[in-house]
Amino acid sequence: MEVKEVILKEIERVPEQYLAEILDFIRFLAGKSLEESMETAIASETSLKKDWLKPEEDEAWRDL
Repeated sequence: MEVKEVILKEIERVPEQYLAEILDFIRFLAGKSLEESMETAIASETSLKKDWLKPEEDEAWRDL
C-alpha cells in the first residue's frame, strides 16, 4: 500500500475535531516546500548573475 493510501485511511479514522488541524499542517508543509524552492532560486540567481550580465548574453538574446 502506498503512503498516500495509508494517510487517506488514517484520515477516515481521525475525529472530525482534528481534521482542521491536519489541513493546516498539510498547508504548512506545502508552503514550506515552496519556500525552500524559492530560497534555492534566489541563491542560484546570485551565482548566475555574473553570467547573465555579460554583453555576450545580451547579444545572444537580442533577436528573441
